[in-house]
Amino acid sequence: MIEKRDFYINGRWVAPAEPQDLDVIDPSTEEVCAVISVGSKVDTDAAVAAAKAALPGWSMTAPATRLAHVERLLEIYKARATEMAHAISLEMGAPIDMALSEQVGSGVWHTSNFINAFKNFTFLRPLGDGTPGAMIALEPVGVVGLITPWNWPMNQISLKVIPALLAGCTIVLKPSEVAPLSALLFTEFVDAAGLPKGVFNLVNGDGAGVGTQLSTHPDVEMISFTGSTRAGIAITKAAADTVKRVCLELGGKGANLIFADADEAAVKRGVRHCFNNSGQSCNAPSRMLVERPAYERAVEIAREAAEATRVASAHEAGRHIGPVVNETQYGKIQALIETAIAEGARLVAGGPGRPDGLNRGYFVRPTVFADVTPDMTIAREEIFGPVLSIMAFDTEEEALNIANDTIYGLTNYVQSGDGTRRNRLARRLKSGMVEMNGQPRGAGAPFGGVKASGRAREGGHWGIEEFLDVKSISGWDGN
Repeated sequence: MIEKRDFYINGRWVAPAEPQDLDVIDPSTEEVCAVISVGSKVDTDAAVAAAKAALPGWSMTAPATRLAHVERLLEIYKARATEMAHAISLEMGAPIDMALSEQVGSGVWHTSNFINAFKNFTFLRPLGDGTPGAMIALEPVGVVGLITPWNWPMNQISLKVIPALLAGCTIVLKPSEVAPLSALLFTEFVDAAGLPKGVFNLVNGDGAGVGTQLSTHPDVEMISFTGSTRAGIAITKAAADTVKRVCLELGGKGANLIFADADEAAVKRGVRHCFNNSGQSCNAPSRMLVERPAYERAVEIAREAAEATRVASAHEAGRHIGPVVNETQYGKIQALIETAIAEGARLVAGGPGRPDGLNRGYFVRPTVFADVTPDMTIAREEIFGPVLSIMAFDTEEEALNIANDTIYGLTNYVQSGDGTRRNRLARRLKSGMVEMNGQPRGAGAPFGGVKASGRAREGGHWGIEEFLDVKSISGWDGN
């Protein structure tokens, strides 16, 4: 049994002000694997006070000094990657090989991209030609509260902590109480990297407690949150009275537009992407829209891909998907599968219940529905599980209308051999990101959406700018 009850405040590990244990559940076994503490207002206030006290010194450090700390942190992270993979696999169910390559790997990727962006970053810039003495200064927002989710723990922690440090902000991190072990391990890395006391602080807790305390705290200048749209709305309302900056990266319901001239692997690629991380990704292409001439063949390929998707314990090596994170999530997915059947969607693969041979653990059968209509519940709600909805379209305009008919706007996908069509659709799809023909986003590209997906822009120089205020200065002496 792992016991991790302490918080990290002002450069040291401290016991919670009030004992309040919380069990961490291994989703592969449904057994308690660790115990942490839930923080109180006293703990949150202490962390914010430490961050506030450290802010003047940290914000005025030379950029090169901040960069050196982050580079050292990355070295430690890489050296202890295997430990991190095991923590993530245990707490949220990512298969161990995938946890190392993708979950842990995302932290290396984002941190490296931030380092590259920061090397060319300027905090004091001329406004432009024809405006002598006019300057723009980019200055750290201040104390920031970072609230991160359970589904991609290091992905989101690196997308928030690293740019905040580089920008000169001081931090209070509240990771998901469902999957806190990776954040506690990351904090060990921060401690080993030798950051000044109070620059980085961690308090565990839930959204109603520590999350709300950070969102309403008068000394917290900014909240950066990744999670559900429901929670993002609540945080925005809670933060309004203190007029702090709120940066939200929320849910999605991505559409994957597959045209008849798409490459042979387009459908299989879309299924695998939808099921990756057991479907627990906000940018999952969970709605597959297929041009009618290719529709029935696409349904068959999707069925084959789903049936070939192995489901097994997160502790087993190999290419498979693991459980979903907890009982609540499992129950929600099962209810949505049952609703899809009741509403008339054609079940092509998977369905209710656990896969054969898995009687314990939060395992979901990889599921494909065909003949889905845009008004069905599974076409509208974010499922966050390995469930794919397939529907047909006849024209490009119809596909575009279906894709945009959602409250969300995070990522959409286009598969077509016609480059002109792809470019046209990329500009008309209402989302913060569009990925085409299986090409991933470039290094340092911003991650974020529009509408109910929030409007964060995380990654690269955009991610650093999220943690900076813009100051306009006139009459600057350039001599």
